[in-house]
Amino acid sequence: MAIATTLKAFLDEHGVQYEVVRHPTTPSANRSAEAAHVPGDRFAKAVVLQNRGRYMLAALPATRRLQLGRLHHELGEHVGLATEDEMRGLFPDCERGAVPALGTAYGIDMLLDDSLAEQDEIFIEGGDHQSLVHLSGEAFRSLLGDVRHGDFSTHV
Repeated sequence: MAIATTLKAFLDEHGVQYEVVRHPTTPSANRSAEAAHVPGDRFAKAVVLQNRGRYMLAALPATRRLQLGRLHHELGEHVGLATEDEMRGLFPDCERGAVPALGTAYGIDMLLDDSLAEQDEIFIEGGDHQSLVHLSGEAFRSLLGDVRHGDFSTHV
């Protein structure tokens, strides 16, 4: 499978340069980073959150774990993890567990962990378990627009 059609259309529409990096099939963001020989702190994984029917996508490095308590404090509100059924509806062209950390491509508000804010290059899932999208850090951040950010993860 090529990268998700929604993601590809979004990247092409915004005219950013990107590279598709193929790798053997993997079950998780950490394993994808390893298989593609990508530093985990430059691999932005997606965590889909919801609050009363409103969805958000938190992007954080594959080497870190989301801390909901910190996120609640940062946002001033409680959020929970989206269900698999909700994610299937939000990302219909993506395989389970391979959601790109670019919610803006899908009309979903983004949250960016501070640990990704200064990376000079970013890798994200391509929508399947065999491809990553490699972007400059500047291009990635430009695609996020006016994103909320904060320190809401800890190192694994």
